Amino acid sequence: MKPLRALLIALLFPLGGLAANDGMPRYRDPAQPVEVRIQDLVSRLTLEEKVALLQNTTPGVPRLGMPKYDWWNESLHGVARAGEATVFPQAIGLAAMWDEVTMQQVAHTIGVEARAKFNGARGTKDEGMRYYGLTFWTPNINIFRDPRWGRGQETYGEDPFLTARTGVAFVRGLQGDDPRHLMAAACAKHFAVHSGPESLRHHFNVSPPEADLYETYLPAFEALVREGKVEAVMTAYNSLYDTPAPISPLLHGLLAKWGFAGHITSDCGSITDLHTTYKTAADLGEAEALALKAGLNVRCGDEPSELVQAVKRGQVSEAQIDQRLGALVRTHMRLGFYDPADAVPFNQISPTENMVPAHTALALEAARKSLVLLKNDGTLPLQRSALQRVAVIGPSADSVPVLLGNYNGTPAAPVTILAGIKAALGPGVAVDYAQGCDYAAAAGVAADDRDALAVAANADVIVYVGGLSALLEGEEMEVDFEGFHRGDRTTIELPAVQQALLEKLQATGKPLVFVNLSGSAIAMPWAAANVNAILQAWYPGQAAGTAVADVLFGDYNPAGRLPVTFYRATTDLPDFQDYAMASGHTYRYFKGQPLYAFGHGLSYTHFKYAKLRVKAATGGALTVTVNVTNTGKRDGEEVVQLYAVPPAARENEALCGFARVALKAGEKRTVTLTVPATALRRWSVEKKDYIVPAGSWQIRVGASSADIRQKAKVKL
Repeated sequence: MKPLRALLIALLFPLGGLAANDGMPRYRDPAQPVEVRIQDLVSRLTLEEKVALLQNTTPGVPRLGMPKYDWWNESLHGVARAGEATVFPQAIGLAAMWDEVTMQQVAHTIGVEARAKFNGARGTKDEGMRYYGLTFWTPNINIFRDPRWGRGQETYGEDPFLTARTGVAFVRGLQGDDPRHLMAAACAKHFAVHSGPESLRHHFNVSPPEADLYETYLPAFEALVREGKVEAVMTAYNSLYDTPAPISPLLHGLLAKWGFAGHITSDCGSITDLHTTYKTAADLGEAEALALKAGLNVRCGDEPSELVQAVKRGQVSEAQIDQRLGALVRTHMRLGFYDPADAVPFNQISPTENMVPAHTALALEAARKSLVLLKNDGTLPLQRSALQRVAVIGPSADSVPVLLGNYNGTPAAPVTILAGIKAALGPGVAVDYAQGCDYAAAAGVAADDRDALAVAANADVIVYVGGLSALLEGEEMEVDFEGFHRGDRTTIELPAVQQALLEKLQATGKPLVFVNLSGSAIAMPWAAANVNAILQAWYPGQAAGTAVADVLFGDYNPAGRLPVTFYRATTDLPDFQDYAMASGHTYRYFKGQPLYAFGHGLSYTHFKYAKLRVKAATGGALTVTVNVTNTGKRDGEEVVQLYAVPPAARENEALCGFARVALKAGEKRTVTLTVPATALRRWSVEKKDYIVPAGSWQIRVGASSADIRQKAKVKL
């Protein structure tokens, strides 16, 4: 070791603690075992310093080289709230791709941009600030069991299997594949049974049937822990079986059972709820102590910590604090905070690797893949040569905010739907625009749609761009409007003012295409029966306009599929507060006729299925093969979907495999899918464990949950 380096270390780290042979503190030595490094660093801290490091906003410990750091960062569909970043489709749109490979690429790109921002913040005012860190509170893998829930847009839909596969792909992409270091740290939230109502979340108790807990609400979390090796888990606000989630022994016990090796954070303010709403603690200090002893590592909240007082009162020991802090130090080390700079490969990511052309191209690819063609009577794709004037109407047509959903970054060059259509048509076709109406109107206030109707009267075709906005649906917001309450919806129908305008536009007799932007399912039976085509675009990100225009004019053949059921009416739904799946939640338990089924999505070509074969594979899995042929005249992609029906099934059917397959016109391919053993297990209330029900199973393959093309029996 060089003398100058030894002198610098002695000056920087004058306190006690373990040291390696050359005088370097052991926590700074990558050659030391991780547990030794953690113990060394924690041993150098005072109680007050330890407590400060257990909050989401931490001051760091300059004398030890511990950086100022905020654990709270967001990257739901791009690095969020940290200035300009590539903005991909909202999470529900990413799920609609049904594409694990592209999902992992998207998450990897987000991780690269996160490191670019983190590395670029060094030495600036942003260093150590919230939203410029590397621990991201994403993904949201709660089950979107009811379309009224405003935060459903942040999820991967209503199915546990699709959520698990999509979530694992996201975690692997974001965290990277370096064996020693994380590119960024992902967080599975909100553990584990949370899907509204938003207005009740700080005191709401959820008591789902035991089988639903293990078959619906937990599988994605288990997959992200066991397979994805997710670095963090966030607890929910609500109570589960009368115990607030942050201190639930059931939930913390499950994480230990699954081998979780990361850290646990609270949602913001939920520890305060322990004494303000749940009344399980007398004050914040006792609440912090209860949460910490249960297993929590980070408390998110603005209130000054009272843990020091709790230690003095004997409510928690300093040794317990050391244990919880150790998990956070481990995450720091996995991110490379205490290693030499050249030992961490992600330190080489330049601040300029943000919004580079490859990332922009991927945002367009993801937007295209997320679009779901719900209805088409042959009007789409529109033929440019037949058009002289196009009317683009609706509240979402020329809006940038509606493209971004929530928990988003700021794109450098977003393309609205109107701009995309104009660019796709060029100067030879006139494009006329009118907003026509707002998303919703106050009772008794009539919309002035005269401009929209005048524009429509002169057009060859009308493209109506409406639906919802994240300004109306989202997380516990203050908005209370007709049909909306605190971020949730009270009804799922298309708002009345838009419905009225659609009917007037249809009455013109012109071809009418409805591009629906929303983070959730819309009940629109009139539109399904009367407009010529419906394209579900979600909140499609920065490349929205280009992607939508590519589909409208046939430059891209759509292949997105619904990750949620589109119902016909609010009356189809069970009570919003009912968490029992058998009450009729999601395609797995709904007994009615959906408007558009889970997995539904049309193409500009057609696919034929043949020769479904099922055989047992290793580890209790199944190998399924089926021949798929593109029988149309243009290239396209098909999402091959597998569903299982066990003997004496509680559910209608359950997704157990899928693959997005590209086929040229006339091409036939044998598609092979593996059904993992975890997709076949069901919960036994009697045995308090998972079992694979013995007997005759039916395996179904098709283009959606309601479009089954082939069936096969298999004995298990």
